[in-house]
Amino acid sequence: MFLFIFIGVPLVIAGFLPLISRISKRFLPDFLSNLCFVLLLAASISIFNLWPGAGRFSHNLQWFGSDLHLALALDGLSVLMLFTVSVVSLAVGLFSIDYIDKYGSRAIYYAILLVLVASVNGIILATDLFTMYIFIEAAGLASYGLVAFGRTRHSTEGAFKYLILSGVASSFILLGIALIFVKTGTTGIKEICMAKNSVSQLSVILFVAGFGLKCALVPFHFWMPDAYTDAPAVMPAMSSGIFVKTAGVYAICRVFFNVYGLTSAVSSVLVYLGVVSILVGAFLALGQTRLRRMLAYSSISQMGYIILGLGIGTSLGIIGGLLHLFYHSIFKALLFLNAGAVEYASGTDESKYLGGLGGKLPFSSGTNIIGVLSAAGVPPLNGFWSKLIIVIALIQAKMFLYAFIAIFASVLTLWYLLLIQRRVFFGKLKESLTQVVEVPFWMVFSMVALAIVCVWTGVAFAPFIYGWVLPAANVLIDGLKASISVFIIGG
Repeated sequence: MFLFIFIGVPLVIAGFLPLISRISKRFLPDFLSNLCFVLLLAASISIFNLWPGAGRFSHNLQWFGSDLHLALALDGLSVLMLFTVSVVSLAVGLFSIDYIDKYGSRAIYYAILLVLVASVNGIILATDLFTMYIFIEAAGLASYGLVAFGRTRHSTEGAFKYLILSGVASSFILLGIALIFVKTGTTGIKEICMAKNSVSQLSVILFVAGFGLKCALVPFHFWMPDAYTDAPAVMPAMSSGIFVKTAGVYAICRVFFNVYGLTSAVSSVLVYLGVVSILVGAFLALGQTRLRRMLAYSSISQMGYIILGLGIGTSLGIIGGLLHLFYHSIFKALLFLNAGAVEYASGTDESKYLGGLGGKLPFSSGTNIIGVLSAAGVPPLNGFWSKLIIVIALIQAKMFLYAFIAIFASVLTLWYLLLIQRRVFFGKLKESLTQVVEVPFWMVFSMVALAIVCVWTGVAFAPFIYGWVLPAANVLIDGLKASISVFIIGG
């Protein structure tokens, strides 16, 4: 039952929050929601300390002795993903205490947020593809709710686009699962791996398109800027930090490494999509003046690094891809929260109306520069090590052109992020901003906490790689063998 905490506890609290809000509209929703996020973070760390570090373990859930037919499995990749989700969701939850007031009912907001967290945890722990698909759908609907929570014409339009395109992606994924079921008679990951002739070329294409849409890889990227620009800042922080990582990247890992096994054709496709996403996202980010829209295109570029590392298929490439997955979740959540803090304090995230806010927003400015340098891969901050490992893996694989593109795009990233830093925080303070003051305590606290994580995981990168990332990478390196080796550990 321990694994079910990651799904059951947030769902139970989400169900009760609308009723609890009748007693307390502010304190109890804030307290219970963030207590849940603290519990999930503690549970993810406990799993890391208790997990033996080898094999794949499964819980079969029961209710009063009856089998619920819901099995949850844990391996090194799951451990890393659960920790990533817990860190980002806690930071976003704390930030929301002071931020979410202007958007409406905090009980409804926290309920949607908790459903999103429960759903992405379900994706991570699912042992069959159809269960994973159900959780992907639930997470997608929760993300749609967060986009629409902005309650403006533009946020509603972005939410509608997101809903339609997410539905298209889900249709591709469901058709791919259906083709596998027709060939094998099962959707269980272990059973598919043990079946013969389970691979369908059409299902591979459908999965690439479906998961590519979910994680906004070029050319499937067009929904992300509109969805992120006018939604509350907590939405892109959660979506970029955890949703696209689980519904997109994590699902790609499970399907193409642990169900099909990474073939040379799929590897080439992933490398190509990664490189194109890196370049297109970086160049499109250069021309943006709104903070969140620029960060959305930056996320597309950074997602390209993750897919590129995984697509190389070597041990070093996989380690670099997974390391960048965690690092990007942290520094991009930080940057989106910084953008939200700027908008909260000044009323806009349009850079042409901003300037000189460094003195007025010292904590927001200081943490933003840490996020900027991390995203650009400046040592010794965390983004440097993951990009360095990916570049070394490309050189080892004799992909010299792609290695040059990865380095060049990193320079572009530093360029456009420092440009935004200068426009917003440096220079002469505009007269319209003289009354601006630093954002409230919990917003500052969450940004500082994420900045500390950026610094800590950069300085102490070696222990983090050996403790958290290497066991996750081994799951993908082992491929089909990792999916077949499942040990049942109780109901």
